[in-house]
Amino acid sequence: MKLHIRRTPGGPETAVYVHGLGGSSTNWTDLAALLSPQAAGTSVDLPGFGYSEPPDDFDFSLDAHAEVVAGHIESLEAGPVHLFGNSMGGAVALLVAARRPELVKTLTLISPAMPDLRPSMKRLSDPRMAFAYLPLIGRAVRRQLAALGPRERAMQVIKLCFADPSRFAESRLDELEEEHSARAGFAWAAPALARSTFGIFRTWSARGPASLWAVAPSVDAPTLVVWGQHDRVISVRRAERTARLLPHARLLVLPRTGHVAQMERPNVVAKAVLGMWESVESGTW
Repeated sequence: MKLHIRRTPGGPETAVYVHGLGGSSTNWTDLAALLSPQAAGTSVDLPGFGYSEPPDDFDFSLDAHAEVVAGHIESLEAGPVHLFGNSMGGAVALLVAARRPELVKTLTLISPAMPDLRPSMKRLSDPRMAFAYLPLIGRAVRRQLAALGPRERAMQVIKLCFADPSRFAESRLDELEEEHSARAGFAWAAPALARSTFGIFRTWSARGPASLWAVAPSVDAPTLVVWGQHDRVISVRRAERTARLLPHARLLVLPRTGHVAQMERPNVVAKAVLGMWESVESGTW
C-alpha cells in the first residue's frame, strides 16, 4: 500500500498525526510546525483520503485504518511515537494505542469519534448529505452535491468544523480548495468517504469488547483529550466519559472552539501537548 505523507522536519522525538473523516494530512500543518522543535512529524493521508489511493480490497473499517497507521509507525523505525488523532483519526489512534502499546509513547485525542448514535442534522455541512446514500433518491442527491464547486465545498467544511470560521486563514482556504479540486477527479474518493462513514457507524453500534468505550480502559499511554466546547460534529458531552475511561488521561475543553481544535487553536493545543510531554518526562503525569 502506498500512502501520501506530509513530513515536518524537527527535533529528536517523532510525532504521527491522523486526520478525521473527510480530512487529510493538511489538517495538522500548523500544529506540527509548532511542535517541530521537539518532534519531527509525519501526517498521513489515510487510504481513500487526501492523495492516498486505496487498494481494491481495502474495507475502510476503523480496524483497517488502525492497521495502516500501525504499519506506518513501524516503518519509521523511530521507537514509540507521540500519536495524534482527530475525529475518526482519534478513534483510529485509540485503537492503535490499545492494540499496539509498544508503538505509542503519548496519545493526544482531539474530539475523537467516540460512539454517539443520536442523529443530528447539525452535524452535516449540507443537510442533503443525510439522504445521499439512501436507495432511490440517493443518486440524485449525490449529483446535486457533486455540482458544488470546490471552494463552496471547502467553505461548507470549515463552517461545520470551526466555531468561528473567520479564524480560518484565506491561504489555508486556497489550499483546501485546491485539494477538493484534485479529489473531484479521483473515482475512489466519494466511495471511500461513504464506506468510512459506514465503518464508523458499524463500530459505534458494536457492543461488548468491540465497543470503543470498552477499548478505552486498555490504553496504557499517557493521554491528553482535547475537545471544543462548541463542537457540532462530536458533542463535547462525550468528553468527560472519554477522559474518565482512559486510565492516564487529562481533559482540556476549549471555549469558542469547534471540531478541529488543532486547526482553530493550534497555539493553545501545542502548549497543552508540550505540557503533557514535560510531565511525562518528569514522571508527574
